[in-house]
Amino acid sequence: MRVLNASQKYFDPKVLAAVRPLGLRARTLIEGLVAGMHRSPLRGHSIEFAQHREYVPGDDLRQVDWKVYARSDKHYLKQYEDETNLTCYLMLDQSESMLYRGQQSSLSKVETAQLIACVLAYLVVSQQDSAGLITFSDGIDNWLPPSSSPVQFDDIVRVLESGKHNRRTEISETIQQTVQRATKPGLMILLSDLLDDREALLSALRLARYARHDVLVIQILDADELQFPFDQLSRFEGMEDASQVVTDPLLIGGAYRKAIAAYCQALESGCRQLDIDYFRVQTDESLAVCLPNILSSRQLRRS
Repeated sequence: MRVLNASQKYFDPKVLAAVRPLGLRARTLIEGLVAGMHRSPLRGHSIEFAQHREYVPGDDLRQVDWKVYARSDKHYLKQYEDETNLTCYLMLDQSESMLYRGQQSSLSKVETAQLIACVLAYLVVSQQDSAGLITFSDGIDNWLPPSSSPVQFDDIVRVLESGKHNRRTEISETIQQTVQRATKPGLMILLSDLLDDREALLSALRLARYARHDVLVIQILDADELQFPFDQLSRFEGMEDASQVVTDPLLIGGAYRKAIAAYCQALESGCRQLDIDYFRVQTDESLAVCLPNILSSRQLRRS
């Protein structure tokens, strides 16, 4: 995958932040990203052979059926059931902690998640596969069933634009509810800051894997949450509860940074053990860098 240089400016968070509404902002991002793609990397695990299709430039040569080539002198690729009937469940956290936007960022965590969700939904629907959307906080707030309809992308944007934000988040409970309601195994994409009980979260993700879902986890954090750049006496207020702490950041900064790094590392390790793709995105990052990296890394791992 490559991204055309001329489109780089459209991925800049400052440029995207100035574009309203979400639908236009998403299309600005999609136009730049898709222009540089040869083929979509969003495919599920290959389980059962379905059919052959003719080779086109850019396809993975490792998928060529050489026995067919020997008989016909033409290149055909093997397709599998999951490749021809992908169902994608986009799960987006819209709890109040996702509203945080630090001074280094032009987009909040939820705005970043919305843009990523729009891009992934577009990629899925454009390949005639089904994409659905689940927005959640302390439970499922909206459930848009998966569909490959040409208007599904617009419906996803509409739901995201009308989203309400509740204080608390229950990620593990939402994953369990999604597994129960999903009509068939598919690609489950979780977009969240993942600031929740780690063991409960990994247990829920394990349930999704047992239910034969392919899972992609994208943790979205603000730079402030990782770097803790504060240097003056401050009052820190909980975004999902009424807790408040007044302290000198210089006294707790080192311990905080170690704790958040250890949490993220343990979460990533837990995902890897479950054969789950895990990526972390900072809201001050250019989506021109992180999105192609996520998609190309997934394509490489699943090939």
